[in-house]
Amino acid sequence: MYDFIQKFHSGWGYLALLVLVIAVVNSFIGMSSKREFASKDRKIALFALIAIHTQLLVGLILYFVSPNGLNMIKAVGMGGLTTESRLLALEHPLINIIAIVLITIGWSKHKKIIASESKFKTFSIFYGLGLVLILSRIPWKIWF
Repeated sequence: MYDFIQKFHSGWGYLALLVLVIAVVNSFIGMSSKREFASKDRKIALFALIAIHTQLLVGLILYFVSPNGLNMIKAVGMGGLTTESRLLALEHPLINIIAIVLITIGWSKHKKIIASESKFKTFSIFYGLGLVLILSRIPWKIWF
């Protein structure tokens, strides 16, 4: 079961990252072109939100069943973690949860805004920060 969850987390990660990049690029284009915020823009941002939250759910399950997550911390303690194991057991989950919180805040804030430019700006900032944080803590050596 662990292998399936780990492969699903990695595979879904590609899709979630792609949709998030599309949402960020769309918001930057919408903001810079000063076009009206349309249903298509909302759907792109919503698909990114859904994909990222699905990735979070699978990642949390993986964290508790993986030998590289909570079990690694239990086995060696915080002081015994190597750079690579610290990335997997602590930094990757913590930073990505922060990123997903930022993305969720961006989605919530856009609903209260009326002006199109402000909606695009909100998505650009919050989804963009979330994307940067996610990219900063992907375990690249394992992912490829």
